[in-house]
Amino acid sequence: MKGKHIGCFLLVLLLLANSSRADDGYRLWLKYDLLRDAGKREAYARSAQFISIQNNSRASSDPVLKTAAQELQAGLQGLLGKPVPIITSVPNKTGGIILTTGTGAESQSLNDEGYQITRRQNNLVITGKSSAGVLYGAFALLRQVQTLQSLEGIALTSSPKVRYRLLNHWDNVNGTIERGYAGSSLWKWYELPERIDPRYRDYARANASLGINGTVVNNVNASSRFLTGEYLEKVAALANVFRPYGIRVYLSVYFPAPKTIGGLNTADPLDPQVRQWWANKTKEIYAAIPDFGGFLVKANSEGEPGPQDYGRTHVDGANMLAEALAPYDGVVMWRSFVYKADPKGDRFKAAYEEFKPFDGQFNRKVIVQVKNGPIDFQSREPFSPLFGAMPRTPLAMEFQITQEYLGFATHLVYEAPLFKECLESDTYAKGKGSTVAKVIDGSLHGYPITAMAGVANTGSDRNWTGHTMGQANWYAFGRLAWDHTLSSEAIAREWVNMTLTNEPAAVSQITNLMLRSREIYVDYTTPLGLHHIMGYGIHYGPEPWKANASRPDWNHTYYHRADSIGVGFDRTATGSNALSLYAPDVQKLWGNAETCPLPYLLWFHHVPWTKKLSTGRSLWDELCTRYYTGVDSVAWMQRQWTQVKPVVDPEIYADVAGRLATQHKEALWWRDACVLYFQTFSRQPIPAPFKKPERTLDDIKRLVNTYQLR
Repeated sequence: MKGKHIGCFLLVLLLLANSSRADDGYRLWLKYDLLRDAGKREAYARSAQFISIQNNSRASSDPVLKTAAQELQAGLQGLLGKPVPIITSVPNKTGGIILTTGTGAESQSLNDEGYQITRRQNNLVITGKSSAGVLYGAFALLRQVQTLQSLEGIALTSSPKVRYRLLNHWDNVNGTIERGYAGSSLWKWYELPERIDPRYRDYARANASLGINGTVVNNVNASSRFLTGEYLEKVAALANVFRPYGIRVYLSVYFPAPKTIGGLNTADPLDPQVRQWWANKTKEIYAAIPDFGGFLVKANSEGEPGPQDYGRTHVDGANMLAEALAPYDGVVMWRSFVYKADPKGDRFKAAYEEFKPFDGQFNRKVIVQVKNGPIDFQSREPFSPLFGAMPRTPLAMEFQITQEYLGFATHLVYEAPLFKECLESDTYAKGKGSTVAKVIDGSLHGYPITAMAGVANTGSDRNWTGHTMGQANWYAFGRLAWDHTLSSEAIAREWVNMTLTNEPAAVSQITNLMLRSREIYVDYTTPLGLHHIMGYGIHYGPEPWKANASRPDWNHTYYHRADSIGVGFDRTATGSNALSLYAPDVQKLWGNAETCPLPYLLWFHHVPWTKKLSTGRSLWDELCTRYYTGVDSVAWMQRQWTQVKPVVDPEIYADVAGRLATQHKEALWWRDACVLYFQTFSRQPIPAPFKKPERTLDDIKRLVNTYQLR
């Protein structure tokens, strides 16, 4: 008994030490600090006197079940400040948490990864058809406690709406991350497989807590190095860490790998030797990683090689890889981000024109992965016209969590509203209510496999995402990939409660700030449907005047088309006619400049500077108003953040405050650049009460050029 008391005493000391230290953001939303409300602690503790796996003998052979019990134990001990033992199953014992798998009546409403949390015979019971479902249920129960929800009469049932829920890492073999803004890669390839960084496990824990069940570890601009025996051993070491958390690894593949590492003279997907090479390589991968998830492919896009180099099609390339995967439980995710340099064309139409003709021709193991919009992860885009247009081909959603076009890691932009805006858009493919979400989850067209991918914003920075508030975007993606019906507000409140503070007024204030942040960013960067006017190459800051790129569709003047008459890209029948790719009801929504919603106006119409809009202002005056009020709104964000200082960890508070100061400076940069540049076409005065920028357009161009220097 004396040893037991000493153990309890040391546990309490450890918990107190953890709760008093400065918070550097490393723990993300998995903060299991002692709950301050003693009454709530006691109420929760009455339901958490022990943890038991119903068939305990299975725990030793099922690493995911074991992980579920251990995560639940660690979380509850931290939150409640007392030991919660994991015990063998004891009949008639009450007051604890039972973990159980099975296919009984209680789990009939669940899919393979769903969970149910109920109270039975004075025990909390977490049930899943699979051990992964139990793990997700364990994290869901912890989330209930972290957000101070009652466990009395609890009856939670939840199943993921999408089967494959993945992060896509654009990480390179040299440790850099393409479009990464939080340090270098998480993966230390030169240390693997001998040394396993503890951070790998913490990464897996964070993903599993959201229901993310797959990760593509390398850049879509891939290196064939990852398919060598040397590197497969390294990837297998990561897979071993991720497996107890229900996470499978995937690889982006370099299409000419049969030539670069296989010694063949060709990578033609119809060549028998090439097909055999891929079959042999796939067998080698599964020998090293039995639960390997499959391949992600970027081909014939932005200089990346692919089947078109050999006169073949995307179907030929994807189906070849699917054939290699035929003996295994893996899939091919073939990206539709393909566009050609055409000065007279419209990049908006490129993916549709490339892939729509192939609907129904892809192998059953192929998923075509489509970016949410038709251009490239802009701060606002109409949904891609491919959604709803390929009923016989499973389409995966690709969102970008990393803020390539949303201010990197210095701008606070909560992305859930952007994700939801796309998911809730109506394609009208089968009449009203045919939302993008219903395309993605398979319910609209009956897709046999479904997927949602997010381009990750993680890196080696101690807080994982550079901007602490950027963690909320990782969190939001995971929650929406699991259940796209969740609201942006509900997700934000969860995250704030779990990550920043439980103080009700502050939770509401921070949540409101987050919900407004995306629209504020749009206002001071690309209002009314302007798009693709960011700094060239690195995509940092404004550069709407860019007109000398190496290909026409990399010029920013290609997209905004400003002239003395007006601004905007005419995509109606009088222009590129890209609007015709959508269903008639969508065309009606966006096709008339008089009634087109203002957020999409310049996406589809070239509008005169003097045209009066629904706001009562001219287009020029409305643009100026958006730019100026957007900057003012960042100042409002700063004031809101100042007010929550007393209840937010000092280290996190200071970090976010500093980044908000940078955001305000850069919002002014965007405002001045765009107002002064577009004024050279509109020849209109800046409307009252706004004052003309103090610096000149030449001043700003010199600043932009600074960021282009080598």
